[in-house]
Amino acid sequence: MISVEGVTKRFGDLTAVRDLHFEVNRGEVVGFLGPNGAGKTTTMRMLTGTLEPDEGRVLFDGTPIDHDLSAAKARVGYLPEANPLYEEMLVAEYLEYTAQLRMLDAAETRTAISDSVDETGIGEVFFRPVSELSKGYRQRTGLAAAILHHPEILILDEPTEGLDPNQRVDIRNLVSELGRERTVLLSTHVMQEVEATCTRLIIINRGELAADGTVADLLSAGQGLVQYTVEAEGEGIADALSRLPGVDSHTSEDVEGRTRVQLAVAGNTELRPDIFRLANQQQWVLWELHRGQASLEQLFRELTADADAEEVSANAERIENGDDVPEPVAAAESAPDIEDGGSDEVTS
Repeated sequence: MISVEGVTKRFGDLTAVRDLHFEVNRGEVVGFLGPNGAGKTTTMRMLTGTLEPDEGRVLFDGTPIDHDLSAAKARVGYLPEANPLYEEMLVAEYLEYTAQLRMLDAAETRTAISDSVDETGIGEVFFRPVSELSKGYRQRTGLAAAILHHPEILILDEPTEGLDPNQRVDIRNLVSELGRERTVLLSTHVMQEVEATCTRLIIINRGELAADGTVADLLSAGQGLVQYTVEAEGEGIADALSRLPGVDSHTSEDVEGRTRVQLAVAGNTELRPDIFRLANQQQWVLWELHRGQASLEQLFRELTADADAEEVSANAERIENGDDVPEPVAAAESAPDIEDGGSDEVTS
């Protein structure tokens, strides 16, 4: 359905995406992951036709999208991370305006709004101003606008960003429902959403492909990572455990006066006897010792460990602010494009 073939995108001297290749099949819900500044949003904008690749091409069903950009855009629903809604409009007015941008006639507009309101569950706020909506209902309204024209493809950039846990679950369930009849590419940093929602993962790092496969396949490969969970009472627990042979990384937290440590261990090294002996030597009170498969979060950290956080954050800010972006590209991101079926600001 979607093919990305050797796509590269530069902003001045910054290469945001480099020779990227992947495919998304019809009906898949694919998690699109990467650290901040890895090129996720830039790639999504190229998939929507908002940005043009400097090299390579994006194809829908084997046809490059630039052969008929208006037709390609009509097949895509896009929810950007910022979800830019018009605060002064009622939800009803916003959806009607979006329908106009999508060039739907009166009959199509009535049907489209009715269907999208039902699918996203925003009936009770339909006649309320956008400015009065909770964050959860704002995201639902953005999703309603994205699916208004019944697109085959949904591209969602951080749809649960800033939501509380209950709202996250609601949006996660909604995305699962929407994905039953559509191809979905979902960007998120919340690994629980990926495991609960996505059939496949694409991970990029520094604009390049780092991994591609099902959640189960990537975890089982996992570069040999195994996870140990240790909960104990005592002194220096996390520091001592982190120095055991084979430990790749660790995290720790306080739990009711105890220390809970997660160890990621490379290879098939069996550490439980060593951990038990260490606990005896240090006179820790051992509450839990468990060995299991590495988590998706640990796999993500392993695959993107070379990303320099300060560098990628600065690069991401440069892109968002339009620095080093040639004038035609900056204009294409901000100017309404009614002929092509919408604007990046409203629906793309």
